[in-house]
Amino acid sequence: MIEVRLDKVSKQFGGARGVENVDIHIKPGEFFTFLGPSGCGKTTTLRMIAGFYYPTEGRIMFGENNVTFTPPNKRNTGMVFQNYALFPHMTVSENIAFGLQVRKQSKAEIREKVARAQKLVHLDGYGDRRIDQLSGGQQQRVALARALVIEPNILLLDEPLSNLDAKLREETRLEIKRLQLELGITTIYVTHDQAEAMSMSDRIMVMKDGVVQQVGTPHDIYNKPLNRFVASFIGESNLWEGTVERVEGGTVHVRTGSGSLVTGFAENASPECRLSVGGQVTVSVRPESIREARAEERGQENVLAAKVVMSEFTGVSVNYVAQIGSMPIKAMFIGPGQRMRGRDEDILFAIPKESVYFVE
Repeated sequence: MIEVRLDKVSKQFGGARGVENVDIHIKPGEFFTFLGPSGCGKTTTLRMIAGFYYPTEGRIMFGENNVTFTPPNKRNTGMVFQNYALFPHMTVSENIAFGLQVRKQSKAEIREKVARAQKLVHLDGYGDRRIDQLSGGQQQRVALARALVIEPNILLLDEPLSNLDAKLREETRLEIKRLQLELGITTIYVTHDQAEAMSMSDRIMVMKDGVVQQVGTPHDIYNKPLNRFVASFIGESNLWEGTVERVEGGTVHVRTGSGSLVTGFAENASPECRLSVGGQVTVSVRPESIREARAEERGQENVLAAKVVMSEFTGVSVNYVAQIGSMPIKAMFIGPGQRMRGRDEDILFAIPKESVYFVE
């Protein structure tokens, strides 16, 4: 296992910014994900770690070794590409063996390592098959085996599940995580898929326009977003602009644009958020944290009267889009026995104070 450090790494293409000032420390054996929309710089950052791009500024460290300008073949990383990059004229075993042959290992050693890699990814007995005889999921496992057979210090995966259907994506996601835990290998994973990032990662780096927005555990990224972008990109979130009306001890009262008063705890504010009276803040509330209030709760703290715009039943939840005056609100009621209200019906929403977050 090896640690990876990016010290204030930037990359420019001509005069255009690709990545700016990425400063992260990936722990030995950690599953670390770069998450963000297309064009955010996540693949550029991965390619600098792999050695396919060199940084314009900053340095890249593998343990105590400075590899900033080390060529890819000297870094001992295994990489799985989005399109797998398998050789169609070779068999499964030949594809897996390719990296070992380049390293000029003995035939006996290659046979042993290829057999072990095939077993690791559950492809025993597939060695003589051509690539075009395999399903998408099997091809993905060949690519994984080829990356792992060289016994890399670091495993790099660039959107490896994007070409698979939904069911196969879920199965392969579990398989990748199983392998990572079994091998204990430092793994860096690139995706735009929030579910992949949240379910697989020890920590996540969220990026936008080449700039790191937040680094944290899936729990922190989801429940304590630092800004509007993270709150809206990860899952769904109600985001309401408001003005701080008063601060009492650890409690903050915000008047939203619709006139509603929303109360939360000051400890749930991002570091850049100023909670002084009269200050402008953004309130973030996840739909699933909201519950339906009883009639006798009307007028109580964080109980808001709304009118249903749309409702849907998903099997496990009832989802609402509603209006509180001019302010839209989304709510998700999970569990059996939920009453489904129709369009234009009145409804009361209760928001727990601990579920209210303040972001910049």
